[in-house]
Amino acid sequence: MYCQSQPAAQAATMALAVFVFFLVSIVLPLAEAASIEHVFIVNQMKMTCLCKETVVTLVNGQLPGPTIEITEGDSVTVHVVNRSPYNITIHWHGVKQFQNCWVDGVPMITQCPITPNKNFTYQFNVVGQEGTLWWHAHVPGLRATLHGAFIIRPRHGADSYPFPKPHKEIPVIIGDWWEKDLAEMAMNMTKNIFSAYASASTVNGLVGDYFNCSGVAKEGFVLDVEPGKTYLLQIINAGLFSEFYLKIAGHKFTVVAADANYVNPFTTDVIAIAPGETVDAMLIADAPPGRYYMVALPNQAPLPDVQTPEYATRGMVKYKGEHKKEEGHRGTSSDVPIGPKMPDVHDTITSFYFHGNLTSLHHKGHLLAQQRVDEHLFRVLGLGTICKQGQFCKRGNSSDDIQVATMNNVSFQQPTAMTMPLLEAQYYHISLNSTAQELPKRPPILFNFTDEALIPFGPKEMLLEPTYKATLVRRFKHGAMVEIVFQSTTMLQGDSNPMHLHGHNMMVVAQGLGNYDPVKDVPSYNLVNPVVKNTVLVPNRGWIAIRFVANNPGVWFMHCHYEFHLVMGMVAVFIVENGPTIDTSLPPPPDNFPTCGSKINPTPKEFYLQSKKSET
Repeated sequence: MYCQSQPAAQAATMALAVFVFFLVSIVLPLAEAASIEHVFIVNQMKMTCLCKETVVTLVNGQLPGPTIEITEGDSVTVHVVNRSPYNITIHWHGVKQFQNCWVDGVPMITQCPITPNKNFTYQFNVVGQEGTLWWHAHVPGLRATLHGAFIIRPRHGADSYPFPKPHKEIPVIIGDWWEKDLAEMAMNMTKNIFSAYASASTVNGLVGDYFNCSGVAKEGFVLDVEPGKTYLLQIINAGLFSEFYLKIAGHKFTVVAADANYVNPFTTDVIAIAPGETVDAMLIADAPPGRYYMVALPNQAPLPDVQTPEYATRGMVKYKGEHKKEEGHRGTSSDVPIGPKMPDVHDTITSFYFHGNLTSLHHKGHLLAQQRVDEHLFRVLGLGTICKQGQFCKRGNSSDDIQVATMNNVSFQQPTAMTMPLLEAQYYHISLNSTAQELPKRPPILFNFTDEALIPFGPKEMLLEPTYKATLVRRFKHGAMVEIVFQSTTMLQGDSNPMHLHGHNMMVVAQGLGNYDPVKDVPSYNLVNPVVKNTVLVPNRGWIAIRFVANNPGVWFMHCHYEFHLVMGMVAVFIVENGPTIDTSLPPPPDNFPTCGSKINPTPKEFYLQSKKSET
């Protein structure tokens, strides 16, 4: 492997971690549910990569972390043992957690974090979902190394796929390699310090031969294939900062699913995938036997946007028997793998069309999209500034302010002063902290959201910079049909925004470039077969319209999956109220639910019972 790991101070612990990691399946008749169990030991290890030793935080000493493979209908138990120096939670990205918001894994939103030397067991069922999802730490910065695939197979086996049964299924996780302290990097972003960037991009934890140290090219991911066979690539973008283009020279993909929802298959030679998204794509080994580069290229907004270091990486598709050819023909031109022609690094239109090609395979299930809309929200995404001291300060390129990310000109304030998560406060009817504010339905000021003149500091953007921080909350009646239009802006940047909603899927009814115009754009909505996603990419200098049914009671995170936008405050909390029955209401927290703060303080349940007693 290109990166070799060494035990840190906890050598014995990590040996135990690798040993105790296990998968238990209770043998039941075909099509019945099983119980899947894992142990995740979170620890720090030293890894040597690119000729430098770096301390990283891992699950069971693996990068990427363990793959969880289940069948639809299974129950999942994951025991998380935190032997790292950080507070940890694990989010099961895309798993709906119906009536089980308690294990969604967002610190101080759904649970108190798992503190160092403590543990917590996540237990949940996975019903009505098939395909590729993933899990990751919901801790600023740390999901770069704390992540893994979460694969849900059909209850009746691979023969029930709505596409030809593949010869093999292969997770392909695109990520980053950081030579920095990730927790410190995330903390610096809250202070307006942007001095750390990834040193490389990775495919399944390998940096690939674009990178070398001591004059030796580094190992890359190799996919061995047999001529004529079909492979299902389960592609995940676990990177912190970048959307990626993925291509394989001499081959095309057939896209069959996105975010664990089947799509009408379409053929393409390039896959565009933003942080948080997953794409299932069929690859047929139909090229002349040989070696073909697989390249993952991060894209970024064109000038005048700020340009940051972005590194492509590559692995290889190698046909069976090709190793014999290499031994017999070393040094000849036939040994050189074929490389794909990649899009330009500033090409954003390829991503726009790729995402626009996604439509749902199952039409009948999306008659929901045609229902009456109960709530309309228009959410403008951008950057702004707050003063370091007081309400008034110099704006523009000033040292008096701090840059933040916003929704409708408000930046999210993490409720760190609370002694309980927002979910418990909601469940036990305890008032939220004083910074809580209802998320505005629309921005306070309407302007030309995609005006290029707003990207650099100047008189235009300085008028729009001032903002403030609050714990943004939006409450929905159970069963409400909600429409949200997300509008990207050019406020201090012109980037895209991958927006992720916990606990629900979203139907993408439209997307467009420029400013959203309801008169012109609503008639073009796709209410027949809109693609269903848990993470939607708001285009660079464009907009996207989604609908979802608020039918999962609890407190759910909605945020941008670019780490810098998340840390800087492009976040809101959605509260879905209980329905009229037990089956539509959130049950009480599990018995092992972690508590925050001192043990001498009452738990939320005790607080609730005491308040009820005092009322009587």
